[in-house]
Amino acid sequence: MSKPSGRPKHIPQRTCVACRTVRPKRALIRIVRTPEGEVRVDERGKQSGRGAYLCAQRVCWEEALKRRRLDAALKVTLDDATMAALRQYAEQLPERLEE
Repeated sequence: MSKPSGRPKHIPQRTCVACRTVRPKRALIRIVRTPEGEVRVDERGKQSGRGAYLCAQRVCWEEALKRRRLDAALKVTLDDATMAALRQYAEQLPERLEE
């Protein structure tokens, strides 16, 4: 039987690039720029490449796309097709998170 440690489990924190709110990594959605230069949503948070995090609410996604925050965070210029794909993904998200 293992003895309980006195320290609480470490929970990684990340910052949303749109609203700058710090949340647990699991509460955010990761967008990744792969080594090949493709930008996509990384639902599991495990793909290799440069990542940026957004809250799971539509307002943050719209803000990040409108103000080109993902471009800066991922160090890439998003093309129209990628922007459309990210907007389409955002449509399935709730307008705002319940706090």
